[in-house]
Amino acid sequence: MQLILKMAMSKVEIQRAHRMDGTGEYYFSRRLREIAEIEATTGRQIIKLAMGSPDLPPAPAVVERLHQEALRPDVHKYMSFKGEPVLRKAFADWYAKWYGVELDYNNEVLPLIGSKEGIMHICQTFINPGDKVLVPNPGYAAYKAAVSMTGGIMQPYALNKQNDFMPDFDAIEAEGVEGVKIMFANFPGMPTGKTPTRELFEKIVAFGAKHNILIIHDNPYSFIRNNDKPMSILSIEGAKDVAMEMNSLSKGHSMAGWRVGVIMGKKEWIDSILTFKSNMDSGMFYPIQAAAETALALGEEWFTELNAIYREREKEGMALLDALGCHYQPNQAGLFIWAEIPEDYQGDCYDFSDEVMEKCDVFLTPGGIFGTEGKRYVRITLCCPAELLRKATENVKTKLNK
Repeated sequence: MQLILKMAMSKVEIQRAHRMDGTGEYYFSRRLREIAEIEATTGRQIIKLAMGSPDLPPAPAVVERLHQEALRPDVHKYMSFKGEPVLRKAFADWYAKWYGVELDYNNEVLPLIGSKEGIMHICQTFINPGDKVLVPNPGYAAYKAAVSMTGGIMQPYALNKQNDFMPDFDAIEAEGVEGVKIMFANFPGMPTGKTPTRELFEKIVAFGAKHNILIIHDNPYSFIRNNDKPMSILSIEGAKDVAMEMNSLSKGHSMAGWRVGVIMGKKEWIDSILTFKSNMDSGMFYPIQAAAETALALGEEWFTELNAIYREREKEGMALLDALGCHYQPNQAGLFIWAEIPEDYQGDCYDFSDEVMEKCDVFLTPGGIFGTEGKRYVRITLCCPAELLRKATENVKTKLNK
């Protein structure tokens, strides 16, 4: 008995899987926890201009649809793994109306519990250990994490002011594309805010076809602060033979916490992703799917009113960056402003972010977390009231040069 008790009390040591090697805690998770500790111990109030979590509510009709559907007694069971027809058709109609893309909602549309989920599903479905994946630098950190955890090899491609924050295909080919299976692209870009052109999408499609590379285009920002008509890579001739596109209601419909995303592409690839996905989760709560249908049917007025708010915040954000001596390109789309730190600043983006927070109680996202091309940049979010951005500017003007 004593031996059994001794064995039961012995320390169990379990090593995490090697697939986690090189994947750290999400930067914002760690940094915001550190800031919370600073606030708790010092009483300081830090203005956090970090994550792009929309603070505006969805359209009232969307919330009302959720409420009414949730009152039904028959909607609380498991739902279809591939999404209910009401949502798949709504996504197809949305793409036809806004992007000029015709989709078969039975075979070419797969709803996701957020498009971030889709990134992992794509990597798990198509990447074998050792396969190479082209990932934008700077770019969304989830691309790198998903590639790493599925055994792929990340091959960054540079997006910088020298190439106008667009891919340099000659440089990518010069580095070598042998063994590359997937290319992630994201326009309007995060964090750069760069909007696409039809010529760019044509080049990406041609590049994928030439090298037998699956293009995954991530397109959640096309309705936010975009001066041009929303564009989809699937509108390009031949795109369905080489590309899939993800989209989301998180940004353009202020529904980030609802976790409604979608991936679209030819049936063969959708079926493969569904095979993996159906073993990982169940279908989305039906009232959310029904409410998403209402959101997808919203007209021009919704986006006009939404963007009027973001444009006002943009003015305040630019005033803040001007006060910091940062430089930024005009006509950026999305929920952020991407800005270069002052040329004469001796440190990098992390030093700059730390100094501004220490002196001004304002937290800016250091661009280096998105890749090496971001080390001289910072990013600020517009997912906060204009008054808060104005307060940040006042802090900078009164405290930074003391």
